Amino acid sequence: MLDFQRKCDSTTGQEYLETSIEGKLLLSVPQLNKGTAFTMQERLDFGLLGKLPCHIETLTEQVERAYKQCTNYNSRLQQNIYLNNLHDKNQTVFYKLASEHLQEILPTIYTPTVGDAVISFSRKYRQARGMYLSYPEREHLENVLDNRSNPHVEIVVITDGEAVLGIGDQGIGGMDIPIAKLMVYSLCGGINPNRAMPIVIDVGTDNEELLNDPDYLGWKHKRLRGQEYQDFVDEVVQTIRKKLPKAFIHWEDFGTTNARYLLERYQDEFCTFNDDIQGTGATTLAAILAGTKSLKQKLSDQRIVIFGAGAAGCGIADQIKLGLMATGLTEAEAKAQLWLVDRNGLLMSSMTDLRECQAPYARQSNETSSWSLENASEISLLETVSNVNPTILIGCSAQGGSFNKQVVKSMASTTEHPIIMPLSNPNSRSEAEPEELLEWTEGKALIATGSPFGDVEYQGNTIEIAQCNNYRIFPGIGLGVIACKATRLTDSMLLVASDALAESAPVLNDLHAPLLPGVDQTEAVAKRIAYAIGIQAIKEGHSDVEPSKLKQIIEDTYWKPNYLPYRRSNG
Repeated sequence: MLDFQRKCDSTTGQEYLETSIEGKLLLSVPQLNKGTAFTMQERLDFGLLGKLPCHIETLTEQVERAYKQCTNYNSRLQQNIYLNNLHDKNQTVFYKLASEHLQEILPTIYTPTVGDAVISFSRKYRQARGMYLSYPEREHLENVLDNRSNPHVEIVVITDGEAVLGIGDQGIGGMDIPIAKLMVYSLCGGINPNRAMPIVIDVGTDNEELLNDPDYLGWKHKRLRGQEYQDFVDEVVQTIRKKLPKAFIHWEDFGTTNARYLLERYQDEFCTFNDDIQGTGATTLAAILAGTKSLKQKLSDQRIVIFGAGAAGCGIADQIKLGLMATGLTEAEAKAQLWLVDRNGLLMSSMTDLRECQAPYARQSNETSSWSLENASEISLLETVSNVNPTILIGCSAQGGSFNKQVVKSMASTTEHPIIMPLSNPNSRSEAEPEELLEWTEGKALIATGSPFGDVEYQGNTIEIAQCNNYRIFPGIGLGVIACKATRLTDSMLLVASDALAESAPVLNDLHAPLLPGVDQTEAVAKRIAYAIGIQAIKEGHSDVEPSKLKQIIEDTYWKPNYLPYRRSNG
């Protein structure tokens, strides 16, 4: 583990960083390296004199230089590689640069570009980052975690790489996802990156291309399934809990079956969160709440069709169901407002291959008996929309263009201001282009997309398209959990997070404004969500923090990149 401590001078009150690391080694540690910003005294004290150019730069100067270097690259993937390389050399400059150019850089380090980085992970592997908990090394799990760089870990983002974005099984290439998620936690939620750890559980892969690729760096074995998989993951979790008993565990990009199993297995044991199920659902609910409030409508009056009934689609349905129940509906009444369509059509109770998460939303045959259908056993998206007359249409199918003109016009014919959210990533898999949706609804649709899209010009107006991406909510959730030291993350806590995000939406003041707040509001929104999370945790007995102190604790917890003076320790 790295030898450094943040301390405060008892005489002056000035914070400083104490470490025994020196010389070339100090320049090679990204968490500690200041590069050309080391002062003359620090260069003398830590054996750096002559190892750096003589001009001492400020952090601002370093960021300006790095930004120029980054923008010299033509493609987002090249910029992604540059920025990750910068992160591996000087963590402070990376975060300062990204925070000052967040709107421009976020799509480069996160979705959609991170998907390209995942695919090329082994071929472009440069430097070790994160922890690999591999099945062939299962007898050494404790030793692996003891080898972590950061001694005090408050948050872990973990994946097994089975269901990465819309590109499927990527094995250990999935490591780039936890890395990117933690970058977003720090940039948008003020989570200290020195207290965060990305993890990949390597249980093999079913991706034949990777299994046959001589450059693939993971375990070249068919992916573990069933009890063998569950036993290994449980061993991983118990080891994490032993070594990091207070860490918030964030699950990311697990296959649908395993994602649901792991969430249900552990959510009542410790503080844990599945972003694909809960984060996607909470963000989508926030966009819906913002849309319905702006239209002066009740959530309980909405008819909602969800196209795509995997982990994300069912997670969205679950969160909306909880939101509907919070309005006073029974569970049965809430589920009656939701219509889920998968690759084989509208979910029906007669289907023999329904997953556990899908079954609660399956419809009975008598509910569709009056519909005019080509095939009653496989009811299409268009047939569902034409008969349900939804007010809200959500896509998480990864089927690009599936919200076609016929589907959208059918919806718009019965709903004056349809709320349409094509949420699939990357852009090529989005169910519709925002420009098309505005054209087909005569500019009346309220739109949010999963991937970032540019502004749309429609009849002389510039319309900004909201990105309904999980980064709107999970950083604030993480900040709240860490600040109040929550022992659980409950459904009620997620609901108040959705409410807090919705209350920050520009559309509440202007019907043509975005359904969710912009990147420039990330810090304020994260703190608002964190406060809501903390207050709810306190109410439910999952935090011992004094409510009157919570806002200040959140302020004190919120991390920002800067340099501290260095002093030598005798370690």
